Amino acid sequence: MKQKIFISGGSQGIGLAIARKFYQENFDVIICARGKEGLERAKAEMPLLHTISCDISDKTAVKALAEQLNQEFGALDILINNGGTYQPGQLHAEEDEVYETMMRTNMDSAYYLTKGVIGAMIARKQGMVVNMCSVASLTAYANGGAYSVSKFALLGFSKNLREEMKEHGIGVVSIMPGAVKTPSWDGVDVPAERLMPPEDIAEIIWNACTVSRRTVVEDIVVRPFLGDL
Repeated sequence: MKQKIFISGGSQGIGLAIARKFYQENFDVIICARGKEGLERAKAEMPLLHTISCDISDKTAVKALAEQLNQEFGALDILINNGGTYQPGQLHAEEDEVYETMMRTNMDSAYYLTKGVIGAMIARKQGMVVNMCSVASLTAYANGGAYSVSKFALLGFSKNLREEMKEHGIGVVSIMPGAVKTPSWDGVDVPAERLMPPEDIAEIIWNACTVSRRTVVEDIVVRPFLGDL
């Protein structure tokens, strides 16, 4: 039986690269995204891919997504909380809605989705959760605003979950990438060769998820070569 992986935000960027890698490795791959066009493009590329349309900023939709995963696929082997959004800003000046959107999308979605599916992993005493944090989870930036706050929160969630899951045999990985060539960087005046390819992040996650069950890679920081983005 194929192992099952679910990736939120899986229709583009890092999420799509992860989906491709695990699909190539003969996993049963399920992704979600808000935009149906991106899901259709991914499905056209990977015919056996399972796609679900979901707005992960909506708590009700995320809870329904978790229930759908449980009903249709049963226990996941790997959960990748990758979906998120980015908007630069400053806490003292940005609109309240920016903070609320960042927290719902980047933090709350991972919280509710993980809670919804991890029971089946616990029952098997087996599984892996990967949370896509950021270097913004580690370092405060003048323009980080609510985005950085949400990523600090996600890292805290990931570390606490790691402690809780030790007795259940479930690994929890926090990955903190720097600048990756994804749509978030479109229009930014930075040469493409200065950005990490998303395929590198996918390869790192593959390696972290395929070590022996006696080992867990807890925290991964990965940056462009010069270390400044």
